[in-house]
Amino acid sequence: MEFRHLGRSGLLVSEISYGNWITHGSQVEEDAAFACVRAALDAGITTFDTADVYAGTRAEDVLGRALQNERREGLEIFTKVYWPTGPGRNDRGLSRKHIMESINGSLRRLRTDYVDLYQAHRYDTSTPLEETMEAFADVVHSGKAHYIGVSEWTAAQLRAAHPLARELHIPLVSNQPQYSMLWRVIETEVVPASEELGIGQIVWSPMAQGVLSGKYLPGQPPPAGSRATDEKSGAGFISRWMGDDVLTRVQQLKPLAEQAGLSMAQLAVAWVLQNPNVSSAIIGASRPEQVHDNVKAAGVKLDAALLKAIDEIVEPVTERDAAKTESPAQRP
Repeated sequence: MEFRHLGRSGLLVSEISYGNWITHGSQVEEDAAFACVRAALDAGITTFDTADVYAGTRAEDVLGRALQNERREGLEIFTKVYWPTGPGRNDRGLSRKHIMESINGSLRRLRTDYVDLYQAHRYDTSTPLEETMEAFADVVHSGKAHYIGVSEWTAAQLRAAHPLARELHIPLVSNQPQYSMLWRVIETEVVPASEELGIGQIVWSPMAQGVLSGKYLPGQPPPAGSRATDEKSGAGFISRWMGDDVLTRVQQLKPLAEQAGLSMAQLAVAWVLQNPNVSSAIIGASRPEQVHDNVKAAGVKLDAALLKAIDEIVEPVTERDAAKTESPAQRP
């Protein structure tokens, strides 16, 4: 495993991190979830990402139990707050009330005294940014989180939050956007702003929900038991990539992966890690062997000719519209 600094901070994170958005507590049985975490640890992954909303808070609980016998100082545990976690009107958003109550719930479920990174899962347009950042400052200053991050914030939102974070003496070090060969909306605005502000990207869905693994074929139904057939595991989310135009282009990447000595999945993960503003790429897994395969992308360097060939294949189906940074359909 290779390690990178998270943004301009001193915190080192594993190039590949393990996330449990649609697996732990819902799609994957607990024994399998524990086996995947064990595989991640054995592969050298030290960075684990979750959120209070995943599987209705159950994902945090599963991850906490899977990691409870590990040396805490040797791990980087990330979680998030924003999406509804209860029926009340204040069980959502980035108000001071919800943040302060949510961090306590997350720490209890994760079985830890602190998280290394506490992230705003989306931007809250109904709460003053000053209120949100002051609440985050109290979380950090009380020792319940070491660093602050965000997820799917626009360049303008990052620029507005950054000076507040500096005034409040809290390290705003990361953004967690969707990013892959097919979804590149952060490249024109978010990445340049982040580079200027010292913010690193922790990217999710580097394999475009599994489409870039090459297992979905044009003109054929999805394989039985795959993510595209399971509503609980994001079938609606993956549907944007299931057109024959996309799937045909993805199949054309296979010779390039073979040329690089990589599986399709490894090529997809390695590709996002070529961006110097990416601090870590999040992978998920329902089986330990998927972890073992994906981590082989760590440390891989893709040459310029290969990157150019990839661009030429996927460009007609690549999404680059910066306005889609904060699409309400995105809920990792």
